Order: sequence, then C-alpha cells, then structure tokens
Amino acid sequence: MNARIKRLFATDGKCLDVAIDLGVFHEQGFITGLEDIESSVASIIDANPDAIQLSFGQSRLLQQKTGKQKPSLVLRVDASNVYSAETYRFAQLREQAVEQALLVDAACIVTNLFFLPGQAEFFEQGISNIGKLKAKCEDYGMPLMVETVVMKANGQGGYVADGSIQTIVPLVRLAAELGADIIKTNLCDDLNDFSRIIEAASGLPVMPLGGGKASEEEVLQRTFKLMQSGASGLVYGRNVVQHKNPKAITKALMAIVHDNVSAESALALLQQEIANAVTV
Repeated sequence: MNARIKRLFATDGKCLDVAIDLGVFHEQGFITGLEDIESSVASIIDANPDAIQLSFGQSRLLQQKTGKQKPSLVLRVDASNVYSAETYRFAQLREQAVEQALLVDAACIVTNLFFLPGQAEFFEQGISNIGKLKAKCEDYGMPLMVETVVMKANGQGGYVADGSIQTIVPLVRLAAELGADIIKTNLCDDLNDFSRIIEAASGLPVMPLGGGKASEEEVLQRTFKLMQSGASGLVYGRNVVQHKNPKAITKALMAIVHDNVSAESALALLQQEIANAVTV
C-alpha cells in the first residue's frame, strides 16, 4: 500500500488532486462546462497536477496517455444521488471495485461517507460501503480515501454542504476509525478551526475539498490557509476544470501546495501564465 501512496503524494508528502468525477452525482449543474469530458481531462493532464480523480468509465482518458510522466489516478468507486431533491438517496458501490481499480492502475480509490440529518439508513449505507472496501483494500494493497461530507437541508427538499465544525470533526474521526488511509473532507465555516479536523484524523493525510466555484483570489487564499493549517493537499473540481485557463490555475495551486508560496505570489504567477498564453 505504501508504494501506491508514494505515487499519489509527492516527495514532500503533499498532493493536488483535480476531481473530474462529477458526473457520478447525476446533476446537470455539476457537469456544466464539462460536456466534452475528453477535452477537459486532456487539459488537466497538460496542467500536470499530482493526481486526477475519475470514475471507472472515464479513467481510460487518463490511463491511455503514453509516457511515464502523468498524474496518478484516484478512482471514484461509488455513485450517488445525494444532491438531488429525491426522497430516496443512495450511495452505490461499483461491483469488484478494488479489483477494477487494479486493472486501471489506480493509485488510490475514493468513496463517500455522507452525514445527512434524518437519513440514518443512508448513513449506515456509507459505513457499510467502507467496510466492504477496506477488507479488499487490505488484501490488494490499495489505499482507501474516504470522502466525509456533512450536509444540511436546503429548504427545497435537497441538501447542501454543512460547514459546522461540531459535525465535521466526529465524522472525520469516524472515517479514521473505519480504516481510511486518506481523508477528504468538506470545509468548515471558519478555517481557523481546520486544525481540529487535522487532529480528528489521527495522523492520517487530510485533503479538504476546494468548495464551490469562487474567485481566483478566494481560491488561492483559501488554499494557502489550509496548507498552513496542516492539510496534506487539496481536492479541487470546478475551480480548476471550469477555469478559463486550467493549466495556469493548476500551476498557481501547485506552487502553494508544494513550494509554500503566498496567495499573492500565486496570483501573480497565475496572471503571468494567463498573459503568456494570450501572447503565444
């Protein structure tokens, strides 16, 4: 397992993972701007983050690329309708998920652990999924990333992310107790509290989600603060793949994650990369 984790994280123990697996949530808003998924994946490969997160069905778009130098694959092994307004919610695992992850040479697999108020059976399903995966992961040396997401009702029959630190902390601790090797988590409302999430992870690498679409300045400032608070990296989706220049924003984020540059310096780098692209 250590060999795969070393492929995922750079020599400094940090990782920028770009998530392009948004189609597994069956929501139009998540795939807007990503309709040409092949082009989207190609642009992120060119940007060269540490890892790209994809579903099994789209993993070929990364793994068919030739050559030794390419991002590692983080393989999404579940699908869910959690963001819909439907009353019945599911988080369905792919059959033989770990074996299939080996077939596509994934460095890691990722599954969700959602906590929604009043949805005890759905919560139990997530715990059960982790138990099934963990046993197989141990057999085959496959690292397991557990994505802990706390949600609250949005008043329209659906749910949105909940940044309550009081709810995030015990869910992160539960993921550690269940055997996660890496924890991916939604952001707390006050980033000054993020160190409590690091503590709850009990020494495991913690990679927060980048959150919803935001300005470049906000994304870079958030990234710097999270890295300073002890994050082992970040998982960004729409803030990278829907950016006007995915390669430029990836370079800026990588500079913060791996070179410890300030948000201001990263923004200057981003703007210079965009200017260079225009003049070419």
